[in-house]
Amino acid sequence: MRFEADESARAVILVEGVSDRRAVEALAARRGRDFRMERVSVLSLGGVTNMRPALEAFGPSGLDLTIAGLYDAGEEPDVRRAMDRAGLGRDLARGEIDALGFYVCDPDLEGELIRSLGDEMVERVLEQHGELDPFRTFQKQPEWRDRPVADQLRRFMGSGSGRKIRMAPSLVDALDLAHVPRPLDAVLSAV
Repeated sequence: MRFEADESARAVILVEGVSDRRAVEALAARRGRDFRMERVSVLSLGGVTNMRPALEAFGPSGLDLTIAGLYDAGEEPDVRRAMDRAGLGRDLARGEIDALGFYVCDPDLEGELIRSLGDEMVERVLEQHGELDPFRTFQKQPEWRDRPVADQLRRFMGSGSGRKIRMAPSLVDALDLAHVPRPLDAVLSAV
């Protein structure tokens, strides 16, 4: 896969998907950052398996831009492998990956946002999007009925076509800026 950033970019934030990109951009706007003026591109990789070619394109062996990113906890072995193959370090521990500007979301960015906002606030955001009734129906499904609400919310976000993408900026907009999930805050600070 070939990756391109704005040709004037000085920094690139690599994220797994479009919902992650929209969340990063929403937080940047809330923090008063203008990525266009700052020459920062946020690129959706279309999955962590595309991290190595992106690291090679934008890292020290490519354009040598400042690079940072977010990744899901379950993808950490793939991130380590990509960093190794891109020449950024071998057998990196999580702290070493952090030091390179890449931050783990546990279990993913939606989980981080739900934890930071709390179930009730996320449900308010769902209601604003006309998604609360479908969520209540989802909660009645036998497989999900007895699970914690945070788990239900996380699964529900990923179950509808484009739901995560639509919801990401609204979830970020609902955040108290004093309680932004660490990985989301840290990736902005890295660039």
